[in-house]
Amino acid sequence: MSETTRELPASSARVAEAARRLGLTISIAVHDRPTRTAEEAAAACGTGVERIIKSLVFEGADTGRPYLLLVAGNNRVDEKKAAATLGEALRRPDAGKVRALTGYAIGGIPPFGHAETLQTFIDADLLAHDLVWAAAGTPTTVFPVDPRRLAEATGATAITVA
Repeated sequence: MSETTRELPASSARVAEAARRLGLTISIAVHDRPTRTAEEAAAACGTGVERIIKSLVFEGADTGRPYLLLVAGNNRVDEKKAAATLGEALRRPDAGKVRALTGYAIGGIPPFGHAETLQTFIDADLLAHDLVWAAAGTPTTVFPVDPRRLAEATGATAITVA
């Protein structure tokens, strides 16, 4: 069950509510050290970096359409490969645009519950695990989730990103 919103930072409470609306049962952990990077999150969660979700926002270079790529922490996005799958070249928006699209600062972007609707893709490598960890709205909050349930709940399409 989701932790109660009064115990969580406001941004994490929004994530808990978004999870509830999606039918996901999550438990958000609040850490006393940063979980901003995949490496920091892995250390805080006591897991391997390959089990950490990086929520990366891209824009279509031609259309400006926002895309969310949920990427395994040990992978780097091959933008040409991703562009071939998405059908257009990609560019990285600046931090202000990312915050406007998601409602969250980089380093705490969850895989759902964004300010704007983002077409979502999930790194196929994440689906090899029974449990992965995602940011929960702040650079010190995370939650574990079954990646297949996450993909189903968010309507994410599995792709190869690396």
